[in-house]
Amino acid sequence: MLFITVSFRALVNAPVSVSAESLVCNKCSFSLLGVCLNSGTVTCSANSSVCYTGKAVFPSLTSFSGFSNQGCQDTILGCNATTSASLLGVTYNTTISCCSSEKCNP
Repeated sequence: MLFITVSFRALVNAPVSVSAESLVCNKCSFSLLGVCLNSGTVTCSANSSVCYTGKAVFPSLTSFSGFSNQGCQDTILGCNATTSASLLGVTYNTTISCCSSEKCNP
């Protein structure tokens, strides 16, 4: 019994090295015509796992590059997917692209 107590104390008193690096992503709350109106970077919270870029385009308006935004996303659900919807009779496509390295969402 003494051996277990000594071993436990040695384990508790041992220095522990924990590296909790957070992912840094490009951040843009709103981009119009390919220009971000408030660019920067954001350090994701500990539970965030990916950087994302979201883009909405209107297929019928080929000369309009659409809207986009960037930042951190907590999960990979919805990543690398495109959805279609309609607004006032005009179809638009929303694409969410995700990545998991530093500033990988240009």
